[in-house]
Amino acid sequence: MYKRIMGGLIVAAALLGIGILFELPPKEKQTEAPKPVEVTIPDTPADAEAAKVVYRENCLSCHGTDLQGKIGPALDRVGAEMTKEQIYRQIVVGGGGMPTFEKRLTKEQLINLTNWLAAMK
Repeated sequence: MYKRIMGGLIVAAALLGIGILFELPPKEKQTEAPKPVEVTIPDTPADAEAAKVVYRENCLSCHGTDLQGKIGPALDRVGAEMTKEQIYRQIVVGGGGMPTFEKRLTKEQLINLTNWLAAMK
């Protein structure tokens, strides 16, 4: 009796699994990759105090209090590893676990933060 019940349950589970498999909606097409952000960062001196405020409010939790990195990579030498445009693009578009900050920061804040980070060499 026990074997019949278990056999029936296994068959029912298999049929349910097959039924669910065929009833799943088709995969949605992947959306287009975000268009690359093309921008030229002006060579203006960074307002370090304003950049530090933006960094503390938006970046510190992932990149650490001294740019040493935590969840995100260290930024203490980011200016030696990336161009200003690459830094700006990473902040604006995000990616690799980093969120986008395009709608969170003004263009002036983005450029100032970029120039400040680009000076980290």
